[in-house]
Amino acid sequence: MTTNPLISPLRPDTWRIDDGGVRFFLLCGTERALLIDSGMTVRDAKEIAQGLTSLPVSLLNTHADRDHTGSNDEFDAFYMHPDEEPVFRKNGHGGTILPVRGGDVIDLGNRPLTVVELPGHTPGSIGVYDEQNRVLISGDPIQQNGNIFMFGEHRNLARYIESLENLLPMLEKVDEIWPSHADLPVYPAVVPALIEGARKILGGELRGEPVDMHGRTVHRVDLGVTGMLIE
Repeated sequence: MTTNPLISPLRPDTWRIDDGGVRFFLLCGTERALLIDSGMTVRDAKEIAQGLTSLPVSLLNTHADRDHTGSNDEFDAFYMHPDEEPVFRKNGHGGTILPVRGGDVIDLGNRPLTVVELPGHTPGSIGVYDEQNRVLISGDPIQQNGNIFMFGEHRNLARYIESLENLLPMLEKVDEIWPSHADLPVYPAVVPALIEGARKILGGELRGEPVDMHGRTVHRVDLGVTGMLIE
């Protein structure tokens, strides 16, 4: 099913595209454009992007969960951390993965974007740092007033905490964080709060309340800034 997403400009060269409960982004430089994720129910994200810019459009996935890869089949190749490939293929997708890792730079033409590794929510979760605009596009690991999914076989809470701790020194260069879910923008102060809450979960201090998630009972823990769903 193809939906009609809500398209909103964030800057003259940047758009957010809201597809139900998830959003993805289109960033333009002087030479090319980059979609960051490809939606959940849409199957025409590339076509949508081409309606917003005349530049050639590439795709980067923050991770391989289904709500971020809805239009991937429009692309022959796309950027993704290689640790996401097992889940991506299990979900039935083809195409060529162009592997990216932390520190890699994708230059759109006078707009360098740096890949930031954020494993934990998934093994190869990544964010994108837009140096020119001092924005971190974070995917799922950073949220405010939402629910971070940390239940299931490929979630790893210890790695999640380590990822956010490694991110702390970078935050002095970040003015805004743009997550894939819930509030946008959020601000760097949310990251220490997420670390603190996740540490309490890992240490057994927080267990949360049982909730139904698509027929599965999980626990929602209130971290103050957002919820986290755990086993």
